Amino acid sequence: MASHLPAAIRAPFEGRTWRALLYVLIGLPLSVCWFALSIAFVSAGAGLLITFLGVPILAGALAMCRGFGVVERARARALLDVDVRAPEPVRGRTGGAFSWMGAMLKSGASWRHLLYAVVHMPWAVFSFSVTVAFWAWGWSLFTYPLWQWVFPAYVGQDGIQLYGDGTHSLYLDSPFEIAVTSLVGLLFVMVGPWLLRGFVAVDRFLVSGLLGPSRLASRVTELESDRGVVVDTAAADLRRIERDLHDGAQARLAALAMDLGLAKEKLAEDPQAAAVLVDEAHGEVKLALQELRDLARGIHPAVLTDRGLDAALSAVASRCAVPVSVDVDLPARPVAAIEGIAYFTVSELLRNVTAHARARRAWVDVWRTGGRLMLQVRDDGVGGAHVVTGRSLSSLTERVGAVDGVLAVDSPEGGPTTVTVELPWRA
Repeated sequence: MASHLPAAIRAPFEGRTWRALLYVLIGLPLSVCWFALSIAFVSAGAGLLITFLGVPILAGALAMCRGFGVVERARARALLDVDVRAPEPVRGRTGGAFSWMGAMLKSGASWRHLLYAVVHMPWAVFSFSVTVAFWAWGWSLFTYPLWQWVFPAYVGQDGIQLYGDGTHSLYLDSPFEIAVTSLVGLLFVMVGPWLLRGFVAVDRFLVSGLLGPSRLASRVTELESDRGVVVDTAAADLRRIERDLHDGAQARLAALAMDLGLAKEKLAEDPQAAAVLVDEAHGEVKLALQELRDLARGIHPAVLTDRGLDAALSAVASRCAVPVSVDVDLPARPVAAIEGIAYFTVSELLRNVTAHARARRAWVDVWRTGGRLMLQVRDDGVGGAHVVTGRSLSSLTERVGAVDGVLAVDSPEGGPTTVTVELPWRA
């Protein structure tokens, strides 16, 4: 029922708002502590740099600031739902104390933690002051009709004094004035959560920008992960090719060699039996050739190399068990690597349509928008497709992500299913 209320009415009572309020209230004392300790130790270290004592003090101050970052990331994770990865730990080349101090002083992440401790303190003072003022005035004025009786009973005046000098005084004591005061408080109560969310949005930006890994470090980590995915995918493809050769064409060729050997032995004494064996061997040859063609098509089809995505995807669609409409609108051909990924992605998606969707029809659309190659495979099946670890959609997501691509699945229960893939365009 509460979810149907307007957002302005829900906001003051949502858990998100109260967690943000707790974040701001805790933030001021912590920020004052971080600021005081950081400035004291960094100033001492900088002042003693003319002696050797300044170096370990300054390195220790930066390490202390990184410890502050651990607390701030945990606080943001618990109260703001902001999950910021910790930066890479500082390691010296040799593992000794001097090496560690040098690495700490060279660490950009450590200096960003110091910058956070310095910058966040004045921001915490401002956000704390405005938030507490709005919250206190809002709720006190909003509930004024409930506690207005305190003034005449214990303070000796009729209500909140709005104006007063030596001869004139104005108190909020009439029913109309009390109602207006409550309405003003209600306005403060309704505006306060949105103001508070604006404040914590700045905190999210500071935590994400200064207390996490740098963009370069994040990109290096992402590329290392993508490289691992590419290596694992290539190894899996090699194992699949080896298994298909061993279980398919290789087994048929071995049987063919045996049949030809028997036919050779029987050729002189029983030409009719030898002819039967040769005929069976001829059938095995044709089956082996068909399996080799299918295997070659699975590695990289010749039609893709010769005629591009339009012809290759049309050939895949013609082999699909359900009718498939293919629409390819590209101004040019992308590079072979992207073209190959696009081909195998659509092939795997159509294979899933055949195996799981129970669809009557499917559609494949390929186009270019800006610097991205877009693929979309739709079907009118039963839906319910999800990216699950160990399944084909999960492996497709990893393969696409290895080249900075994105795979999105929209498949509600009951259908239809739409899978959209973005790949980088490189002509």
